Amino acid sequence: MKKWTTLAILMALPATAAVAAVPYGSMPPGFDAPHIRTSPIAGVVNQQWYNYKADILEAEKELHSDLRHSTDREDRWDAWDEWETEVVDADKDYVKEMRKKGYRTGRVTVGG
Repeated sequence: MKKWTTLAILMALPATAAVAAVPYGSMPPGFDAPHIRTSPIAGVVNQQWYNYKADILEAEKELHSDLRHSTDREDRWDAWDEWETEVVDADKDYVKEMRKKGYRTGRVTVGG
């Protein structure tokens, strides 16, 4: 039920709202944020896409909570590291599921 509630909220938000929720201003210096997809693979909007977006929203929610409860620099770094891990895992799961369905992520090759 939690995923369906998140999905309903996600459907009501613009596509960029989920990405804008991350407090990039409080990101530690030198921390590289992972890429978060703003459009589905091959333009196919399906259950895997909604699951990916729900996973990203859940990771952001946990990040906000962890940052609120952090007491020192190490806690903040741990929160950002956990968020990064969850975002990367969500992307891997999404790509894996889309590959099973026959969709591939685009790749550009320059040169011969």
